[in-house]
Amino acid sequence: MKNKIKEFLNPYLKKGIIDIKAGDTVRIHQEIKIGKQERIQVFEGLVLAKKHGKGISSTITVRKIISGVGVEKTFPLHSPTIKKIEIVKRGKTRRAKLYYLRETKGKKSRLKTKELLGKVVAEKEEPKEEIKANEEEPKQKEETKEQPTKEKVAEEEPKK
Repeated sequence: MKNKIKEFLNPYLKKGIIDIKAGDTVRIHQEIKIGKQERIQVFEGLVLAKKHGKGISSTITVRKIISGVGVEKTFPLHSPTIKKIEIVKRGKTRRAKLYYLRETKGKKSRLKTKELLGKVVAEKEEPKEEIKANEEEPKQKEETKEQPTKEKVAEEEPKK
């Protein structure tokens, strides 16, 4: 029975979901449809909790302060409206749920951070191979850029 359920849900699960923990500051790109128009809305905030494991029903609760008012949103990780999740920074925590941060203000609400070497990204449509190919192209273009030499600068000055 469990195998049939896994087979049924497998096409709906996203590949390459990153390990998000409580205390991480994340940037979530969500697709919003208003009539016929579509746009991407970005919500950046602190992850208070992750619930329901790694299955189709897994969710994260993200909190952000907007104009002095705390706003919380719960995002299903495998939702088709979520286009990309980026981890901005990792927080150092000793708890799985950070609900105590709802009552804190100012310096008390800050967490110690861990260093991230690069952005960790989970995207819906693009496989990791294409991302790597896109990252290599700009590096090659930068290398082929010619640096202005003293002779070229001297030639350009009299023309002006």
